[in-house]
Amino acid sequence: MDKQVFRDMSYGVYITTSVDAGRPVGCVSNSNTQITSSPATFSVSLNHDNYTTECIRRSGLFGFTILSEQSDPSLIGKFGFASSRDTNKFDGVDCERVNWVPVVKSGCGYVVCRVIGEMETSTHTIFLGEVIEAKKLSDEKPMTYAYYHQVIRGKSPKNAPTYIAEEKKEDKPEETKGAHRYVCEVCGYVYEGDSLPEDFVCPICKHGAQDFRQEA
Repeated sequence: MDKQVFRDMSYGVYITTSVDAGRPVGCVSNSNTQITSSPATFSVSLNHDNYTTECIRRSGLFGFTILSEQSDPSLIGKFGFASSRDTNKFDGVDCERVNWVPVVKSGCGYVVCRVIGEMETSTHTIFLGEVIEAKKLSDEKPMTYAYYHQVIRGKSPKNAPTYIAEEKKEDKPEETKGAHRYVCEVCGYVYEGDSLPEDFVCPICKHGAQDFRQEA
């Protein structure tokens, strides 16, 4: 099976949110889909291990913000590579409450839903939600998953529905001198240059140079 063909499908990048006894929680998702227009219903697929999954099931509510190409990439690092179980991901993030659900205000717009059904797979829960509120925030271009990989150069969290393990590259002798590749071990961002500055900070997850490895 050639799973690389899956990457030719179109996906967006979203921050899906809910509440944990009133406390805001959320995670990055990329499989948010409109199911019907009237009544407006959406689905979102989240890994069983995501704390946000538990909170959506308990609260019966979820929302999501559509990230744009102008959204701060650090939002993906904050919401995609940490757990709301023990982290306040909303610290320092511009957000508001809509029908009790927190929504991030950096993006194209947001949708808030009431859960009306769910379906289980071996690794993910698919929540079906009826829209109770929606708002357009900007005319910025929505961020696609292709843009995230090719321009921002981030990688998929292992809990993402579209995660595909990277194939291990064979070591090859260096034929010509050129820029080296330094990979963030937290979020997968790639820095290319002769050397990685000691004070370099990852633009996605905000980790420092100590968390980068040089590729052979």
